Amino acid sequence: MAEIEPFHVMALLARARELEAQGRSIIHMEIGEPDFPTPEPVIRAGIRALERGEHFYTPTPGLPQLREAIAGYYRSRYGVAIPASRILVTTGASAALMLACAALIDPGDEVMLADPGYPANRHFVRVVEGVPRAVPVDAASGYQLAPTHLEQHWGARTAAALVASPSNPTGTLISTERLAAMVEIARARGGTLIVDEIYHGLVYEGEYTTAAAFADDVFVINSFSKYFNMTGWRLGWMVVPEAYAPEIDKLAQNLYLAAPTLAQHAALAAFEPETLAILEKRRQEFKARRDYLVPALRGLGFDIAVMPQGAFYVYAGCGRLTKDSFGFVRDLLERGGVAITPGIDFGVNAPERHVRFSYANSIGRLQEGVSRIANFLGKTGN
Repeated sequence: MAEIEPFHVMALLARARELEAQGRSIIHMEIGEPDFPTPEPVIRAGIRALERGEHFYTPTPGLPQLREAIAGYYRSRYGVAIPASRILVTTGASAALMLACAALIDPGDEVMLADPGYPANRHFVRVVEGVPRAVPVDAASGYQLAPTHLEQHWGARTAAALVASPSNPTGTLISTERLAAMVEIARARGGTLIVDEIYHGLVYEGEYTTAAAFADDVFVINSFSKYFNMTGWRLGWMVVPEAYAPEIDKLAQNLYLAAPTLAQHAALAAFEPETLAILEKRRQEFKARRDYLVPALRGLGFDIAVMPQGAFYVYAGCGRLTKDSFGFVRDLLERGGVAITPGIDFGVNAPERHVRFSYANSIGRLQEGVSRIANFLGKTGN
């Protein structure tokens, strides 16, 4: 437990809420969830399910009709045929990541991760007595693991590599060619590639597809939280190799029995044309926010070496402004009224020189945030 760290941003969020309770105006650019509400068709489907009395346990792998709907989504969006038997519905993507780690990792096994990366990933590995092996990445590789990283760092105890595309905190993509090469390297070494695709859908340029399109021996994780705007419904899914499906089913039975029933019925409406049209408009709004925020931050002195291609984050170097990103973030909140995330939440690869901005907020609020940051920098003389 001593090696499981909290999200440092949560303490900053709690302080932001305290300041708001005191009457202060805070611009939130730290929160990693969409600011849009769940689409109305999904809400209506959830209400109808509740009125029908759909509040009993579902089968552990998920409602059969939802698994079929997800399989249909892969066919229509990616042109990939995946049998529903390989799709398991989970309690958010976090549960899927936990199940994948539990199924693949023996005590002492290593899992390769990008640093910076989503902070919980290393803890999923640690909880099952695995060893997270963080590999420093930078702008040269798009802040992503590359085939050369796997070739260089794959060791005798490496069981898997975990990648995310688009990623948190950088919003960058892994090219299809690079992803396919990493699948081959992991396979040749008797390991597995776990691919986090929870920000799929929120991509603004660049060709991409699911890792399930060119390999059936990878673990692919996805979620209804980000693109589908269903964070609080706690629903995700995973595509697993056929042989692992009964093992994951067995494990999930014991860990949490089944994903939330109402959320599953609501999610059936997530793939309807009406819902997808709403989500596409929101994707365009996210793109407009990104296109405003990145140049605005660069104008303030933040270093953004790679334009984020997806998700809703900007991972920015702040080395020209401060030598202590955590202190900078704290002071910006207290004196500037803007909440952002310190680099320490994402690993040990120069966290003191990086911060993360979330643009899951309206352009008007982002503009106000940029103005406050500019004033803060002027007042502090940094």
